[in-house]
Amino acid sequence: MSGFDVDACITRIKAGPGADRIGMILAHQGVVRGSSRAGEPVHGMRLTVDRRRFADVLAEALTWPGVVAVDGWVNEGDLKVGDDIMKVVVAGDIRENVFEALQRLVGLIKREVVTESEFR
Repeated sequence: MSGFDVDACITRIKAGPGADRIGMILAHQGVVRGSSRAGEPVHGMRLTVDRRRFADVLAEALTWPGVVAVDGWVNEGDLKVGDDIMKVVVAGDIRENVFEALQRLVGLIKREVVTESEFR
């Protein structure tokens, strides 16, 4: 279990600064799949995290159009199928901005924050 409570995070964001500008909140929860993108069996993964870059990426996301608040958590270590990889919450003004920000944020985390090695 991650210790990152998405519902508590959303409650905190809705009570925080700029809450009157929030029209949408999205959450992403990445999970270790039992197969690779190519369809090959996966038994788990090793995940390492650059915590400083993660903090920088979250701060950067706050500068994107319409974004009011972001928060997140990334797991680390040897994970098995079904374990959480990450949880990310993005709150913002309108649907288009929030969808775009969540997709962009998750992509940045996957490309620049974590290193994954699958166990096959």
